[in-house]
Amino acid sequence: MIKMVQLLLRAEDITHEEFKERWMGEHTEIAGQLPHLEKYVTSTPRDPEKAGYDGIVELYFDSTEDLAAAFESPEGERVQADAEEFIDLEASPSLVVEEMVQFDHSS
Repeated sequence: MIKMVQLLLRAEDITHEEFKERWMGEHTEIAGQLPHLEKYVTSTPRDPEKAGYDGIVELYFDSTEDLAAAFESPEGERVQADAEEFIDLEASPSLVVEEMVQFDHSS
């Protein structure tokens, strides 16, 4: 499983609550249309005033080829265009990783 992890920083002109509302609403609906997307996980800080970022997003794909195809698609272009409206993408680092679960006690 390939995972893209991105630490998100909101655009300067919006509050954390406005960011969260937009991200969890309209943007998540758009992201859900990405081809090949297997799983989409969002995390927000419990204390945003002390956090360095406004959220973390994790997008799961079966392969790096599927990830690339997703963002090269019309849906991927729409996701990026929407994100640019409320996320400071230049200040939001991302990393593509291969996830390997070492243990999972939740099962």
